[in-house]
Amino acid sequence: MAVSMSDVARHAGVSQRTVSNVVNDYVHVSPATRARVQASLDALGYRPNTAARRLRTGRTGTITLAVPTFRERYFADLAEAIVTAARDRGTTVLVETTGGRHETEVELLRGGGKILTDGLIMSAVALGRTDQRSTHPVVLIGDREPGSAIDHVGIKNREAAQAAVTHLLDTGRRRILLLGANHGPKRSYQLRRQGYQAALTKYGITLDPDLIVDCDWTIADATDALTRVLAELRPDGIFAMNDSAALGALRALRRAHVDVPDAVSVIGFDDIVESALATPALSTVAPLIDDIAASALALLEEQLDEDHVPQHRMAGYELRLRESSTR
Repeated sequence: MAVSMSDVARHAGVSQRTVSNVVNDYVHVSPATRARVQASLDALGYRPNTAARRLRTGRTGTITLAVPTFRERYFADLAEAIVTAARDRGTTVLVETTGGRHETEVELLRGGGKILTDGLIMSAVALGRTDQRSTHPVVLIGDREPGSAIDHVGIKNREAAQAAVTHLLDTGRRRILLLGANHGPKRSYQLRRQGYQAALTKYGITLDPDLIVDCDWTIADATDALTRVLAELRPDGIFAMNDSAALGALRALRRAHVDVPDAVSVIGFDDIVESALATPALSTVAPLIDDIAASALALLEEQLDEDHVPQHRMAGYELRLRESSTR
């Protein structure tokens, strides 16, 4: 016989509503109660009856995830984390790519598209403040302008970039090149550059505009951009706007026979899988993608189940220090 929520409630010594809150990952449950209920769920082998829930709620049991592209590994990692977390909740994820096009993002935000689902999680890069109105449950991932009236899960880009550059400064680097200027999602670039500048200022270092190097956030473009300026600028550290650009930096330095990290230290941003496999292994900022996925799904579920005031949550990050910046 299938285990019911009432069975779990009796086993855990809580109400059935509390069990439902834990199953649906609502935030308003204390850590101790959540742990006790989860232990009972695991002990009894509870599995949500997704078919019954869909009949009761009128939902499809599917959500849409929209990302700009899969050419940047970060978005593939993000999609995998959301699909995995949604599967644990009995939810299916349909994935679309927007190409970072403003009109496509706005269409999805307003409920357009060919597929009807219960809600939308979107990593948007082109939306402006005036675009941020939706007609159905939506959670935005990424950096938003202040004042958004839509649920949002962000990354501490400024703080994380400052921590990355501070690490380079702490190891004695003083001519730190920023690689990937004026590209990528506009708000993300702005915040990461602010973090770079804040770290320099804290160390009393005047910003050298020549060390702000423009390039796309790709391996090929970053390789070419650094190769053009390396001999002239002679940096001793590189903060790249994402890991693809950082991997391009490693390629350019290797071609120029520059030792990493003895002559130049390199750190990136995103902690894509290839970073740990590079030679040398790449130091990087790692946004906690599993936390981003869990927060986005929880916010979407709250919109579906109850009156909801838009929230803005910030996911954490970690510095993953490897061979490219440590001896």
